[in-house]
Amino acid sequence: MSAIRVIIVDDQELLRRGLRMILETDPVIDVVGEAENGMRALALIPHLAPDVVLADARMPVLDGLGLVQQCTVSHPGLPVLVLTTFDDARLVHQLLNAGAAGFLLKDISTEALTDAIRQVLAGGLVLDPRVARAALSFGSSADRQPALTDAEQAVADLVARGLPNAEIATRLHLAHGTVKNTVSALLRKLDEPDRTALALRLARGLAI
Repeated sequence: MSAIRVIIVDDQELLRRGLRMILETDPVIDVVGEAENGMRALALIPHLAPDVVLADARMPVLDGLGLVQQCTVSHPGLPVLVLTTFDDARLVHQLLNAGAAGFLLKDISTEALTDAIRQVLAGGLVLDPRVARAALSFGSSADRQPALTDAEQAVADLVARGLPNAEIATRLHLAHGTVKNTVSALLRKLDEPDRTALALRLARGLAI
């Protein structure tokens, strides 16, 4: 397996160094650069060609939200995983709606962090359970979902857990195209604009 190239973005140098040491315990992960804010990260991305950006939410000059928004436009397909001490529900919603690949708290274990990087690289959505609870408590929790078929519900359960289509297909023994079509049907049926919003809606439904 080729190395996973990661850029760390945090305004605190000691935290960047600590994260680098943690990530480099994994032989597959290669930290190719560090940046003290989102603006600096945007300048480095074209030159360093990272596979994943690991960023703090709160930074001067350009924060995590701004970085996610800019990456969505300038570097579509580049997952930005937000790692922070904050668990503000509104911020979580803003980040995920902007296209963040996940939101984790900084006390996450080394194994969980490296696993999260692999998941977002594979197209998954990663949410710390504590963050998910905050996000799902934001706004109305009384949303009602239309009835789903058994096949749709099986796919929906795994979408809600952030699994990419390829893994869903493997777990359910379905063709990749079938899963893709089912996800499209869920987006239409639940009237959600994108996969991130769909995953949050489905997770909310599972939690109720």
